[in-house]
Amino acid sequence: MSPTVEGSAHTTAPSAQVQAAYSYCEAVTGTQARNFAYGIRLLPADKRQAMSALYAFSRRVDDIGDGTLPPDAKLARLEETRALLGRVRSGAVDEDDTDPVAVALAHAARRFPIPLGGLDELIDGVLMDVRGETYATWDDLKTYCRCVAGAIGRLSLGVFGTTAGAGPRAEHASAYADTLGLALQLTNILRDVREDAGNGRTYLPAEDLAKFGCDPADFRTGRLPASADFAGLVHHEVRRARALFAEGYRLLPLLDRRSGACVAAMAGIYRRLLDRIEREPDAVLRGRVSLPTHEKAYVAARGLSGLDARTITRQSTRRRTR
Repeated sequence: MSPTVEGSAHTTAPSAQVQAAYSYCEAVTGTQARNFAYGIRLLPADKRQAMSALYAFSRRVDDIGDGTLPPDAKLARLEETRALLGRVRSGAVDEDDTDPVAVALAHAARRFPIPLGGLDELIDGVLMDVRGETYATWDDLKTYCRCVAGAIGRLSLGVFGTTAGAGPRAEHASAYADTLGLALQLTNILRDVREDAGNGRTYLPAEDLAKFGCDPADFRTGRLPASADFAGLVHHEVRRARALFAEGYRLLPLLDRRSGACVAAMAGIYRRLLDRIEREPDAVLRGRVSLPTHEKAYVAARGLSGLDARTITRQSTRRRTR
């Protein structure tokens, strides 16, 4: 264990086969996850590679769930992917294996204390999608969000580690990472509400939809009856997401500078998306809301400066001294 960062590991340079596997995962990340890529580019090479391996495996799981295969075939593919994860966990993936994602993930798991069970949770969450589950309450939806996003936060923390200076607060890091994942996922759900409705999926809790008189069937067309308070629904969920961000951001002071910058950049992009959605709720019914490249670059620079981490540290200090 490093004297400066708990949870990190230092090994010799990866072999050529492993480097090639990481390069493949980084290419997948760069082309498929623009927001995620903005964050991890701030990390040192070993952590960036490990995060790319996690993303590439996660992307494979998501693509099965979002693909066009019939449900039975999706279920079979997801169980095959779970079996591959079992091989990674047991150390049965060789460096010359033909699956670059498995090779990279296996190496990353030897390099860092990654809780690979989080990827099992991700598969469980995607199984919920394939089975067409809906959610009556926020507590129900939280279970799903913890599988598909909270678990990713905890997996990422295995790569980041916590600073030695975090002290007793480090025991809360996993909960903060989980909560930040929930904040990101709820923002995703709001951003993609029309797209998801078009795919026959409803994530927002049924009790919230009923409270504001909204029918998900209307999200597909973007035309809601006058009786529907869609803006009220969005603002209700935005407030919930903001509370999750506020709690999850307490992770930042527990991380080293570059890991904190990575998290601040990724979370900052989504928080700004949330701001945009709050200002113009109907925009999500017209198409996917996104940030321009220059704004993402600004958020990344802000994260690298450590401004967000210092702000959270001051807020946390004030709370402890009251």
